[in-house]
Amino acid sequence: MRTSQWSDAVSVIERVTIVLGCFGADDQRVGISELARRANLPKSTVSRLVSELVEHRYLERDGAGVRLGLRLFELGELAAQPKALRTLALAAMADLRDVTGHTVQLAVLEGVEVVYVGVIHGRNPPAPRARIGSRLPAHATAVGKAILAFSAPDAVERVIETGLPLVGAAPVRVSAFRAQLDGVRAGGIALDSDSGADCVASPILDGAGRAVAAISVCGRTGAFDAPGAGPAVRTAALGLARRL
Repeated sequence: MRTSQWSDAVSVIERVTIVLGCFGADDQRVGISELARRANLPKSTVSRLVSELVEHRYLERDGAGVRLGLRLFELGELAAQPKALRTLALAAMADLRDVTGHTVQLAVLEGVEVVYVGVIHGRNPPAPRARIGSRLPAHATAVGKAILAFSAPDAVERVIETGLPLVGAAPVRVSAFRAQLDGVRAGGIALDSDSGADCVASPILDGAGRAVAAISVCGRTGAFDAPGAGPAVRTAALGLARRL
């Protein structure tokens, strides 16, 4: 392949990635014009890419818009680590939901964000409802802090270098964030309270003592005693660690 052809191919891949990345967790369908606006690409370019993605089942037409297609779901199910981890954790997650009555989540760290790879909803779950595949800044979640406390120092520094952007009602200071991680290392439990939801999480550690994931329980503020659920969450995390 000539250099110009290779550059063109890379450019197409980048545009496809941008278009697919424009879909959010709450999008049932998105129109072509809106996709073009979000992607900052010409509408004609987006229309052409969408047609090809529909042909290959990565997108599906839905009235005047499009939605993510089954082919993406199929590929997602082939992702070995999240799938294996979710399968391993499913029974423990269900037990934890039954014991607490609240929503149980399983998450992994990717870059400076956490990705939710497992969710079992409890009674009256907090809004917005967590979804498999949804992402949040690691520093702003209990699962993120649980993982970072037992991650390599460079992973923590990457998160800090983002500036710990404002999430919810209160800004996060670097000194306070480091203190939170120290507390998680000491007790094995991370807490977070924001936007009407309280969460408690514990890391799932490998044989080297590094976090591969975290499990959490979340409930509506005022209806859930997050610290009180800490021992149950910690027990579940330790049990999963032994099975890795």
